[in-house]
Amino acid sequence: MAAAVETPPSSTSLPKDEHEFPLPAVLTHPSSTPPTLVTQGAEARLYKTTYLLPSIPSALKYRPPKAWRHPILDARLTRHRILAEARILAKCRREGVPVPAVYAADEAAGWLMMEWISGAPARVGINEWLRRRKQSEEAQGHEGDAVAVTGDKEQDNDLVALMRRIGGAVGRMHKVGIVHGDLTTSNLMLRPWEKGKEPSNGHTPSHDGLLDGDIVIIDFGLASQSSSDEDRAVDLYVLERAFASTHPRAERLFSAILESSYREAFKQAPVVLKKLEEVRMRGRKRSMIG
Repeated sequence: MAAAVETPPSSTSLPKDEHEFPLPAVLTHPSSTPPTLVTQGAEARLYKTTYLLPSIPSALKYRPPKAWRHPILDARLTRHRILAEARILAKCRREGVPVPAVYAADEAAGWLMMEWISGAPARVGINEWLRRRKQSEEAQGHEGDAVAVTGDKEQDNDLVALMRRIGGAVGRMHKVGIVHGDLTTSNLMLRPWEKGKEPSNGHTPSHDGLLDGDIVIIDFGLASQSSSDEDRAVDLYVLERAFASTHPRAERLFSAILESSYREAFKQAPVVLKKLEEVRMRGRKRSMIG
């Protein structure tokens, strides 16, 4: 489940008695900003609300009780998962990994309040960039299947720069011993750069702004603390397969660009990338066998 994303058009802000789902108690207190249900997943719900002041937006992740699970077991699992995610986020923040800040948590009540990350998921920006690229090709008379993006052309620079930022962010996360467990371009937010200021990572803003912004990794619900090269390789493989299925035209950029920036951010990258080759082989065998 994604955390801290821009509210989609279908989301609604309703009085507490009109919500489709029961609200966690923390959201039933008087507030100048009614909570907005952003997304509903199998394990948790994400609300946009405020923290302390109406001017501080926040994301509240709530794990409601599971009626089909034994109450004692459910309470223990919820407590463990809330605390584990909060600890991982806190560790990442201390080590300089770009993740949302933790504002508050109540493991007994099953909620975690985090910094609201403005902007859109990288998935949205990449897909829109690819759509415009295809339109430009068609306007130039190219017909048939869209041309694959290889990163060799000057017009690919914006996407290449984004891939480098993604590789660097994932590399820093793995460097501090965190494995995400669900790396996709939906869980990589593009936080807009402040106007009038140079990007903190030194990249030049693009002309249309679609791929501008610092990468912020979100949704650590499946994350774990691990220094295993195998676990890191599987993490990269999940991102690679997600990238290939969501953005097939730009699939070649994964190994060409993202892996190189991953090496720059993480000294043990060569070992992990060697493991990644083994994971790929296992994945191909599984696909062949069915």
